[in-house]
Amino acid sequence: MKNYNIVGIQQIGIGTEDMVLSWKWYADMFQMNIRILEDNTVAEFMLPYTGNQPQKRHACIAANLQGGGGFEIWQYSERKPLKVDFPIQIGDLGIFIAKIKTHNIEAYHDELIAKHDDVTPVYTDPRGLPTFYVHDPFGNTFQVVEDNYIFIDENRYSGGIVGAMIGVTDIERSLPIYQDILGFDTILYDKNGVFSDWQTLKGGSQAYRRVLLGRSTPLTGPFSQLYGTGTVELVQALDRTPRKIYENRFWGDPGYIQLCMDVVNMKALEEYCESKGIHFTVDSCKQNANFDMGKASGHFTYIEDPDGTLIEFVEIHRIPIIDKLNIGINLMKKDRSKPLPKAFFQLMRFNRVKFKQS
Repeated sequence: MKNYNIVGIQQIGIGTEDMVLSWKWYADMFQMNIRILEDNTVAEFMLPYTGNQPQKRHACIAANLQGGGGFEIWQYSERKPLKVDFPIQIGDLGIFIAKIKTHNIEAYHDELIAKHDDVTPVYTDPRGLPTFYVHDPFGNTFQVVEDNYIFIDENRYSGGIVGAMIGVTDIERSLPIYQDILGFDTILYDKNGVFSDWQTLKGGSQAYRRVLLGRSTPLTGPFSQLYGTGTVELVQALDRTPRKIYENRFWGDPGYIQLCMDVVNMKALEEYCESKGIHFTVDSCKQNANFDMGKASGHFTYIEDPDGTLIEFVEIHRIPIIDKLNIGINLMKKDRSKPLPKAFFQLMRFNRVKFKQS
């Protein structure tokens, strides 16, 4: 029996060579301009993925109040980040595309192509819905999908993260992690072939199996209304042997480093994972009750899918609401089965980051 709750997709981790430069671009293009937290200390718990050495880093978590998950933008401070040395293709092992939402795909497409020259035309996805892709200047690809849910209307077209495409060697072997542990238990489509929406992407002329997973039950929990719905799309290359995106590189090197799920009751999640033969590879609270990151605190853990893709779980204990005034919420003193009032999130507008124009 599952006694834990997956609240939603909290964020996708993005390793970068320059955190501030990347954040400025994401704020401009995707309105990821609400600072949830920022920290410039040493990552002590990720040793299995950082060469068994603590590594200093500068990281932030940024959000878009119109709804969806955020970005964890992450840069090594003292070690030179190692970029992938081959062109990432569809189906390569790991997260190769992040999904961003919009409530008006044509208008948002027009907005982005007016600001950026690496945006594809609007295509039709396997469900018959409009979609397009954006390549950022740092080597990452985003899929824009239509989603009419708006949490706080800021009169913008873009929302936050609503999913990821993940390359796997064998979809059947990977499904138990994503369907059972993460709760994406509904198959929205399961298609084989060559896909028209991928024709301009690297490897897009090859054949793949695509399985899009959603959830059969509504999200519940403190941040559930912010996150909205989410999906995971598993992709298996049928015409070639895929490469592992993070082979011989560290977690935090440039690219999509993890998919992060917000969870309530980490202990129960660990017990359920153990019952399925899945073990936490990282646990921030083995020795302490809390892990502090800036003015936020909580408990984070990691597991791997069968191909080594990192999935993070975060149980939030305390989160800043108005950072400058040191005002926050201790969630451990609240009923975490219920969503937080929208008023709490509206106060986060005071944490909006304004970057200098270059």
